[in-house]
Amino acid sequence: MEPQDIRIVLGFSTDDQAWVRRSSIVVPKYWQGHSVAPATGDAIRIGGRQFIIQGRVWEHDGGTPVLRLMLSSGHAESDTVFG
Repeated sequence: MEPQDIRIVLGFSTDDQAWVRRSSIVVPKYWQGHSVAPATGDAIRIGGRQFIIQGRVWEHDGGTPVLRLMLSSGHAESDTVFG
């Protein structure tokens, strides 16, 4: 299966969904064109906040496979330590 045949949907907490909407943040299509799907434990940064992929659910919408990713709170501990 080609990576573009998979639709990846990010699942944010309700607080983080509101933050994304209020801040008008555009969520990039991180995995578009890549041959490796995201894994549990991977970290992504959106709008200066870090999210950890905590779960993955495969679904099918009748036409395309969908990989739904459940993300941690945007207040996840950063992988960068200052001081």
